[in-house]
Amino acid sequence: MTTSVHASLDPEALQVPGVLGEYIDVLDAAGVLDGIAGAANLDELSDLPISFVSYDSRAVVPGTLFICKGAAFKPEYLAQAAEAGAVAYVSTQHYQDIDLPCLHVSDIRRALAPLASRAYGNPSQNVRISTFTGTKGKTTSAFYLKGILDEQARLDAHGPAAIISTILIDNGVERIPSQLTSPEPLELNLYLASAASLGATDVVMESSSQALKYGRVAGVRFAVGAFTNISEDHISPIEHPTFEDYFASKLTLFAQCDAAVVNLDMDFADEVLRAASCCPRVLTCSMRDESADIYASTWRQEGHDTKMTVVAPRGTYEVLVPTIAEFNLANALGAIACAEALGVDARAIERGLAAVRVPGRMERIDSPDPDIAGIVDYAHNEVSLRVLLENVRRSYPDRELCVVFGSTGDKGRDRREGMGRAAGELADRIIATEDDAGTEDVVEICRTIERYAREAGATDIVIEPDRERAARLAVRGCTGPAVIVMAGKGHEHHMIRAHGRDAYEGDASLLARVFEQEVK
Repeated sequence: MTTSVHASLDPEALQVPGVLGEYIDVLDAAGVLDGIAGAANLDELSDLPISFVSYDSRAVVPGTLFICKGAAFKPEYLAQAAEAGAVAYVSTQHYQDIDLPCLHVSDIRRALAPLASRAYGNPSQNVRISTFTGTKGKTTSAFYLKGILDEQARLDAHGPAAIISTILIDNGVERIPSQLTSPEPLELNLYLASAASLGATDVVMESSSQALKYGRVAGVRFAVGAFTNISEDHISPIEHPTFEDYFASKLTLFAQCDAAVVNLDMDFADEVLRAASCCPRVLTCSMRDESADIYASTWRQEGHDTKMTVVAPRGTYEVLVPTIAEFNLANALGAIACAEALGVDARAIERGLAAVRVPGRMERIDSPDPDIAGIVDYAHNEVSLRVLLENVRRSYPDRELCVVFGSTGDKGRDRREGMGRAAGELADRIIATEDDAGTEDVVEICRTIERYAREAGATDIVIEPDRERAARLAVRGCTGPAVIVMAGKGHEHHMIRAHGRDAYEGDASLLARVFEQEVK
C-alpha cells in the first residue's frame, strides 16, 4: 500500500480480505458464537468473500461484514448496511426482515476484538507493544517511553515508535486527536496495522480500566505492561460500580504481558505484585525502596528540569527529565523500567527523556520574562491539583503562585470543594473560571469554589468566567517573580457547554499568546 499521510489511516487500504468462515472460526474460538441464522447452506456461507468489516453503516462497501454494535444501535442501520452491500452481519439478535446471514453472538463486546484482529491481519503480531495502566500517569509514562524508544530507533536508523494515548494517536507519519484512552477494537487494530505498515517496530499505548474490563485490548500480547499507581477514580454507575471492580479490571492486564513493571511506592503494591506474578518476568521500580530492580538513588532540580540517577540491573543511568514534579519522576522511572525489560540500549535510556514534552501534562510555557513562567496541566480533581500545586510550591519557593482553574458541571460536584480547598491552602492568588460547565452556570460553580477556597485560607480570589480573560488577569496581577498554573483542561481543545462542545484554543496556546501580548 502507499504510505502517504492520507492513506496511512485508511481502513479499506489496511484491512485484509478473507472469507466469512475465518470470522466464524475466531468467534467460535472466543466462545461467543451462539449460532448462524438466515443461511441455508453453511458450506457455501463459509466461502463467502469478506472485503471489509465495519460497525458504521455509512462506511459499508460491497462485501462488508457488518457489526451491530452499541447502545444507540438501531435496526435501520443494518438495513442501510444491507442496501450499501453488506453480505452478512454479527449481532446478539437475528433480524428476520433483513435477508442476510447472521452470526449470532452472546456478547457483542467480546466479539469485537477477535473480529477486528482478523480484519486487519492480526497486526499486534507485527509490532512490539508496551502499555501502561493505572489511575494517574499513564499518558506521561507513555510519552516518556516513546521518547526512549525514538532515541533507540534513531540509533538503529529506524522510524519512530507509534503511540496510542489519551491525548493523540501518532502512527509515525500522521497525528490525530484521540477519542478514548484505549480505542475500540476496530480502531485499535487500524492504528496497529497502520504503524506496522509504516515500518514502526514499537507501539506504546495506554490501557484503561474500561478497555480491560470490556475487552477492547483482548487478544493483544504486550511485551511489557506497567502499573503506575491506583486510587479511587472512575467509580460511577456508568463506569465501575465499586473500587474493587475498578482495581480488579486493571489487574487483568498482566495476563496479556510477557513482562510486568510494578511501582513499589503505590498503594496496594503487594496485590499488584501478586497479580503480576503470572508474567514470565517482573521488574519493580521505586523512588524510595533500594531493593527495587530500578531505583532512583538521587535527584536534584536543575532549572526547569531534574537530573536523576537510576540504578538498574544493567547499570547506572544519569538521566535528565524535563519536569520539576516528583510524581513525573516516578513516571519516568516506570518508563525506564519498561525500557530495561525491552533491552533498550543504555544510550537511548540516558538521552531519550531529555526532549520529551507531554501536551497538557506539567507542560512548561515560557514567557518573555524569565521571572514569569507558566505551567499547563490536566489536574481536574482535588488529589491531582493538590499534588500539582505542592510540587510547584516546592520547586519555586521564592515565586508567587497563581492558579487558574474551574470545575466541571453536571458531574463530579464534590471536586469543587476539594479543588477549592487545595487551591486555598497552596496558592497565593486564585482565579476561578470556566471548565466544561455543561448545563450548569459557570459563575455558580466558581462561587462554590470560592467559598471553599476562602474557608481554606484564600484571601486573593477572583471569579472570571471567560478563560482567556482569566489568564490575562493572572498575568497582569504579577508583581514579581511568579508561576502561573492553568489547570483542568490540559491538552483538550474543546469546552463543554449547555448546547454541546465548542472549539477551544487550548490552555498551552492560550497562555503562550497571553504571555506574548502581556509580558514585556
